[in-house]
Amino acid sequence: MKISILQGDITSIAADAIVNAANSSLMPGAEVDCSVHGAAGPELETACREIIDKNYPHGLPPGIAVATKAYNLKARIIIHTVGPIYGSQDINLLVNCYRNSLNLAEGNRCRTIAFPPISTGAYGVPMLKSAEIVKRVLQFFKSTVVEEIILVLRTKNDFDTYREVFGSDRLTF
Repeated sequence: MKISILQGDITSIAADAIVNAANSSLMPGAEVDCSVHGAAGPELETACREIIDKNYPHGLPPGIAVATKAYNLKARIIIHTVGPIYGSQDINLLVNCYRNSLNLAEGNRCRTIAFPPISTGAYGVPMLKSAEIVKRVLQFFKSTVVEEIILVLRTKNDFDTYREVFGSDRLTF
């Protein structure tokens, strides 16, 4: 399995699945979530509202992953997952975000999946801790379906942190 680390905007990535670092309501929020909703179009909000209304009336719990169509994005599906709030929720929920997203991508026969750094914005997970957790999850993920995982970082500092932890910006596990 190939792992790529890129600096850029996840909404411009062409992949079978992109992951949205969502909030528990699945409604447009801050940073990545706002970008994903804006780029996907208004149909995404309707789809997210249906998921919450039917399955999660108290909000999507941290660590769970759900999928919608990607609408106007260059992806087939969007996988939404809610990360933990650093310092007040179990950091191991972040592991679940990545594992459950990968399993959902595999179940949807996605060959490529793009991830932002989950919980590093408004939820406060330090970028270094994020990179270490992601590396640990990816080292143990095995798939006969998923061929490439793309880690998309917005800033050069975030990109450099991930590259330092992973040891390169192109890897094979």
